[in-house]
Amino acid sequence: MIELTKEQALALERQQAPLQLVDPRTREVYVLVRKDVYDLACIVVDGGKGKVWDDEADNDLIRKDA
Repeated sequence: MIELTKEQALALERQQAPLQLVDPRTREVYVLVRKDVYDLACIVVDGGKGKVWDDEADNDLIRKDA
């Protein structure tokens, strides 16, 4: 687990929408959401609390950018 710095915590408090983070090495963008929101999203997609996508038969449902 990574603990936020004071500056990052302040940025998170000021943010109106979910906070977007950029990996400077890959330029990939991540979205930071509270754990309770993440757990709810897992339940909604029927993965259960904290479970990840694990059905390889459904991989074609994930849009991949070329």
